[in-house]
Amino acid sequence: MSSNIIANSLLKGAHFLIEPAKTTETFTPEDFSEEQLMVRETARQFVLQDHSPLSDKMENGDHNLNRDLLKKLGDLGLLGAHMPEEYGGISMDTNTNTIITEELGKTGAFSTTFGAHTGIGMLPILYFGTEEQKKKYLPSLITGDKVACYCLTEPGSGSDALAAKSTAILSDDKKNYILNGQKMWISNAGFADVFIVFAKINGTDFTGFIVEKGWEGLTLGEEEKKLGIKGSSTRQVFFENVHVPLENLLGEAGKGHHIAFNVLNTGRFKIGPSALGGSKGLIEVSVKYANQRKQFGKEISSFGAIKSKLAQQTTKTYAVGAATYRTSGLISDYINLLKEEGKSTEESKLEAAEEYALESSILKVVATDVVNYVADECVQIHGGMGYSEETMAARGYRDSRIAMIYEGTNEINRMLMLNLIFKRAMKGEFDFSTAALKVQQELLTGKNGQFSYHSVEEKTVSNFKKVALMLIGSVAQQAMKGKIDLKHEQEILINLANILIEVYMSESVYLRTAKNPTDLKEAMTKVYLRGANERIRINALEAIGSFVKPELQQGFVEGVNKFCNYPLCNVKELNREIADHIIAQNSYSV
Repeated sequence: MSSNIIANSLLKGAHFLIEPAKTTETFTPEDFSEEQLMVRETARQFVLQDHSPLSDKMENGDHNLNRDLLKKLGDLGLLGAHMPEEYGGISMDTNTNTIITEELGKTGAFSTTFGAHTGIGMLPILYFGTEEQKKKYLPSLITGDKVACYCLTEPGSGSDALAAKSTAILSDDKKNYILNGQKMWISNAGFADVFIVFAKINGTDFTGFIVEKGWEGLTLGEEEKKLGIKGSSTRQVFFENVHVPLENLLGEAGKGHHIAFNVLNTGRFKIGPSALGGSKGLIEVSVKYANQRKQFGKEISSFGAIKSKLAQQTTKTYAVGAATYRTSGLISDYINLLKEEGKSTEESKLEAAEEYALESSILKVVATDVVNYVADECVQIHGGMGYSEETMAARGYRDSRIAMIYEGTNEINRMLMLNLIFKRAMKGEFDFSTAALKVQQELLTGKNGQFSYHSVEEKTVSNFKKVALMLIGSVAQQAMKGKIDLKHEQEILINLANILIEVYMSESVYLRTAKNPTDLKEAMTKVYLRGANERIRINALEAIGSFVKPELQQGFVEGVNKFCNYPLCNVKELNREIADHIIAQNSYSV
């Protein structure tokens, strides 16, 4: 596809809220190429043949097996699928890497090991390292001969990463930085060779460094006793007068926040497909147990209450899959566009991650919320056995919980969403005010500009956007007039973020089904939109009650009622149709 075609059709970041997307320009799982299907099969066979036989030993503390598995992935080329060929990588596209991340998301704790190594461990060097640093470190990280970790969090700085207290002081001979400090919750620390570390030069300039295992003064704490992901290594890392050569400064002095935030943008996206894989794996655990467990002379999968659970697990996961590959496709197309304009691959990837920061945050939040929902229902379907370590339900329940905390908690991500929109609007990159004004005029005149829709679902998605525009537009006006300080209104920000999330997810579901219609997908779309309709309504009414003056509330409520009007449907029968499909397949098969 030429750059002109891409540029004319590609929705830029956040524009899903003000522009309709096209099914023809939306990437879906049904669009996988033969090569991508082969890569997926390679990753699946790794999970089944290499990881699964070792997972119990890893769960019981044999963390060095993580190194063995990373080396196996390196031999398969999967550690360097996102890396340039000149350093030993394969340089596959974003969509193919998304597929790999999804499949490895089924490995529970090992997906943390994999993600920490290939993502936040390797990407800072690729994006911000010197050519010498790339040549020195990336080849061995790509083969799995060495393992990376990322040292950002400290006891006093979690979500507020820039409050770090670790220091780096230039030595008297000006050949080294002397590093002192403490990092915690460091994945892969127990067996890592390369540490990406953040500290403040002279106590003020937040900066990144590359530190190697074995350097004097670098020590590790004991393995953390964790709720879940027990199969991964998580330790504190201590730096006591560690001498870091000047050539191991990463990026520019005082610009460590650029590294941290840009890598986190990419990391947020990658958590989405990883959680998607986790959800699919746990649905398989759920349905297989439901099909073999008998009560009252019947398999419990034949009972309506269990069917409802299986259907909801499947529908929510289908929605996450739609949003995952829609976002992956947008990022991939934008990277290609930038590369055709002459930018390097690394520059293009960084810009694309920033461009779709809102969509990536939405995906991170939803995918991790859903995997926790699926895990919870998996335990419930198992009943008492769900509390036993004899099944995978308990482990899946424990392992899924951390995903809502990784790469900025889901609360932090929700509160950032409105800020991202307002920043784009203020830069003139996003004509939010015109779109909001059109909604206001429609409410006043009753005319919608004579738009025509192909289906009730398409119209519903458009109406959901109008709810978001109506409320976000009003909040923006009040904030500009100084009538509301959003820094102190986290509850309102979360309400509005929840509406934004439902808009993006609903449109993603609609686009996937409209592009690849089947009776099963249409059933899931109806169930999803029916639920989204009510979730938007609840959040909208809560927000209206929180920031709209009582005498003006009725007009807003009428607007919500006008736009949240997806018709009632027989959810019970639709759920049974969805459940019967996966019960017959004995796995997630959509």
